[in-house]
Amino acid sequence: MKFIKFLVLGTLFGIVMAKSEAMSWYRIQEMFRFQAFHMYGIIGVAVVLGVIGVALIKKYNIRDFHGNPIKFHPKEKSIVRYLAGGIIFGLGWALSGACPGPMVVNIGYGFFTMAIVFFFAIVGTYLYGYFKDKLPH
Repeated sequence: MKFIKFLVLGTLFGIVMAKSEAMSWYRIQEMFRFQAFHMYGIIGVAVVLGVIGVALIKKYNIRDFHGNPIKFHPKEKSIVRYLAGGIIFGLGWALSGACPGPMVVNIGYGFFTMAIVFFFAIVGTYLYGYFKDKLPH
């Protein structure tokens, strides 16, 4: 019962991803080939909503689910790490045809080959956690 709200939110997120076609490999391919505005529009709306959400969190001192204050730390000035991380993430996105959210939605839709991509995303996350202390942060 404790996690039911997350299950409901995840289900709603999956429905929005599917109905907006953001989980479609074809739409992602169109975006990376600069052939359509569809995905850029979805990402743009997400960025605007994120900015509004962060502004509301800061203005009203909103707390997390456990009642702890949400803290925002100043950005680092190192552009190299952001470029390297963005390139790695973008290459994975372009080669697999999905970022983490659509991976799970595609599996839910019955595209079980996406489970291979999901497995390696989990492996990559684990490896990052393992090597995190040795990486330049």
